[in-house]
Amino acid sequence: MIPVKHTESDSPTEGLDWQSESTGTDMTRGDRLREFYERSIYEPAIVAWADLRTRVGLLLLTVYLAIAGVSVLGLWREPSTSQAPRLIGMFENWSYPLGTTSSGVDLTAELVHATPDILLMVLAGGVWATGLAVIVGTLAGYKGGRVDNVLMSISDFFMAIPGLPLVIILAITFSPENPIFVGVILTINYWAGLGRSLRSQVLTIREDSYVEASRTMGTGTFRILRKDVIPNLMPYVTVNFVFAARYTIFASVGLYFLGVLPYSDPTWGVTLARAQENGALFVPEAAHWLIAPMIFIVGLALALILMGQGLDRVFNPRVRTRMAGESESTAEGDETTTKGMI
Repeated sequence: MIPVKHTESDSPTEGLDWQSESTGTDMTRGDRLREFYERSIYEPAIVAWADLRTRVGLLLLTVYLAIAGVSVLGLWREPSTSQAPRLIGMFENWSYPLGTTSSGVDLTAELVHATPDILLMVLAGGVWATGLAVIVGTLAGYKGGRVDNVLMSISDFFMAIPGLPLVIILAITFSPENPIFVGVILTINYWAGLGRSLRSQVLTIREDSYVEASRTMGTGTFRILRKDVIPNLMPYVTVNFVFAARYTIFASVGLYFLGVLPYSDPTWGVTLARAQENGALFVPEAAHWLIAPMIFIVGLALALILMGQGLDRVFNPRVRTRMAGESESTAEGDETTTKGMI
């Protein structure tokens, strides 16, 4: 039997009851639900809300979700040609607040009705890239051996393929119009590099004492990854989810602008392409045709970046521990904090 070295932190002390499984038999269902709410919802929300970047990012994302809701509920007119006077500027007519195009299309309607598909595409791209990277990286780093060799060989294969040509070939081959499918295609090999980076971090984490203790107690691989390994990777995963989502926005706009991706409904990239084709770059009266979709694109990218930086505080164990210590100090005084440090 492998002797386990017990440290002070391993002993059942105050503040570490969340690690104890034996106390679960004494807890009622209401206690468990209350503990789950406090640890999984209330405390992360307090940590996130304490950061100005999170509040600003959340406000911007709420605006985009509200715009998508307006489109889904049909609260704004559908875009169509000759529905308004031509080339009205921004805020010149409040019936068309973002102006109109040279063919009399309401720009607000065009951008609002493109928002739901863009959000779905961004979510699908981020989830696909980071989800697959977490699965591959954690399994390869934790299991090692043949599993590591096979998974890393697959990752190296995808990393060796140039991303943009692969996306263009897949877009031409499948002609995807479903936004979720488009998001997956745009990040088809984005996960490979992230998976290898996560594997490197898991190689360090798996040697930590608490992971070794879980293995000694016979805890299963899935539970160790879920409870001990992945939570320590969440700051890195969160930041890379934001990067993947932002990459999806820019890639989709670029490929729609170039006409590589097919479409049946207007998107932000299509609006930019039509503005450029109609000379909006050189006609001051049509400048709003380019500015409006660019504001939508930059605003969403900024919201994701701010949310990613703010959520780093939520998933960062050091930040949460420090904030918990500060709260304890405020509530119980300096004497308690000093005792905890000792």
